[in-house]
Amino acid sequence: MLGFGLYAAMVAASALLHYYLWVRLVRDTTRPGTRTRRWATGAVVFSGVLAPATRILLPFLGPQNGKWLAWPGYLLIAVLLYLLTGLALAELPRAYAALRIRRAERAAPAPAPAPAATAEPVAAESGTEPSSTATATQVLAPAPAPPAGERLVDRRLFLGRSVGAIVGAGALGTVGYGVSTALGDPLVKRVPVRLSKLDPRAAGLRIAVVSDLHLGAMLGRSHTDRVVRMINGLEPDVVAIVGDLADGTSAQLGGAIAPFRSLESRYGNFFVTGNHEYFYDDVQGWVEELRDLGVRPLLNERVEITHNGATIDLAGVEDVSGEEYDRGPDFARTLAGRDATRPVVLLAHQPVQAEEASRHGVDLQLSGHTHGGQMAPLTAVAALSNPVLAGLGTVGDTQLYVTRGTGFFGPPVRVGAPPDISVIELRNA
Repeated sequence: MLGFGLYAAMVAASALLHYYLWVRLVRDTTRPGTRTRRWATGAVVFSGVLAPATRILLPFLGPQNGKWLAWPGYLLIAVLLYLLTGLALAELPRAYAALRIRRAERAAPAPAPAPAATAEPVAAESGTEPSSTATATQVLAPAPAPPAGERLVDRRLFLGRSVGAIVGAGALGTVGYGVSTALGDPLVKRVPVRLSKLDPRAAGLRIAVVSDLHLGAMLGRSHTDRVVRMINGLEPDVVAIVGDLADGTSAQLGGAIAPFRSLESRYGNFFVTGNHEYFYDDVQGWVEELRDLGVRPLLNERVEITHNGATIDLAGVEDVSGEEYDRGPDFARTLAGRDATRPVVLLAHQPVQAEEASRHGVDLQLSGHTHGGQMAPLTAVAALSNPVLAGLGTVGDTQLYVTRGTGFFGPPVRVGAPPDISVIELRNA
C-alpha cells in the first residue's frame, strides 16, 4: 500500500494539472457565465477527483471489487496524459498565434462612423410628384462593426477551440490505438545471443522469456491462457517467468495463473519474483502457488541445464524490493561454487540488477520490469532509470536482455512499446 504522504502528493498534483486543463480546455474555449462553461468545469472537477481516487482506492478494493473503478479510472488517466502532452506541445504555436491576433487587432484601422439615416419622400401611386401625406421611408446605414475588444475575444475563442479540438482528437485516437495494442496478442521476438563460454553442443538452446503479466482487475485467466498457448506453440527448451505476475494476493488471483500448469518445455519452467509480488505482502503465497503448478521458483538458487551433453547454469535471484521484507537478492549465495568455465544465465526481474550480476561474472541476464516504457513519452523517463529499456544490451561484461512483458500496469494502454514474448536462442561465439 502507498503512504499518506504519497496520497497527498497525488491529490495536489491532480489539482494543479486539472487547473491547467481547465484554463486551456474550458476558460479558453467558452464564454463566462454560459451553461457550457458550467458543465465543462464540473467535468474537470470530476476528473480531478477520479484520477487520484483510482490509484488510491484500488489496492483497498481488490481486483474483483475494483473492476468498476479500474477501467474508467485508468482510461481517464491515459487520456489525461495525452491531453497534457498535446497541450504542452501546443503552447509555443498557440502563443505565436495569439501574438499574431493581437498585432492584427492593433494594426487594423478604426471603423468609419456610420452615415446618418436619411429620409426621402415617397412618390404617390398616381403621379410622379411626391405626396406630402406619404409616409417617409428610412434608408438605413450598414450595421456598425463590432468593437475591437469583442472581435479579439471571438478570435481567441476560435484559437482556443481549435487547439482543444485538435489536442482532444489526438489524445482519444492515441489512447484508442494504445488500448488495442495492450489488449492484443503479444509479439513473438526471436533473439540470438552469443556466449563466449557456451559449449558448441549447447548451441540452439531456446529460452522463452515472459514477464509482467500484471493479472488483476483488468487482466485475468484468459490472458494467462493466451500467454501459455503462445509459449507452448514456440516449443521452448526452458520457460523463464521473470516477475510481476499479479497486482493482488495469491488468494485473490491464484486462479488466474492456473493455466501455467499446462506450460510445456523440455527442461522445466522457472520463476523469479518481481517487485509487485512484494507489494501485497504475499510473496510466499505466490511462490507456493507456482510450485503447485509445476513452476519452480529460483529464490537465490541455481540449477544445471544439460542440453546435448553440454551444461549451462540457470540462476535466479529475488527482486531488490524483497530487501524491505528481509529477503532480496543474494548473488554470492546464488553463484557460489559454480564451475566458472561454463556460462551462467541469470533471471532477475529488474535490469538495474545487471550491475551486480556483472561483478559476479554473469554471462547473460534476462529481465523485465520496464514494460519498454509502456506509454510514450514515458518511455524517455523509464530509459533514464534503466541500463536497457528493452531488447539486448550490455552492462560491464554481462549481456542484458529486457522483455517488454505481456501485460500492463495502470492504464490498459501501450504506445510505442507493444507487449512481447521473447525467445532467446543461445549460440556460441
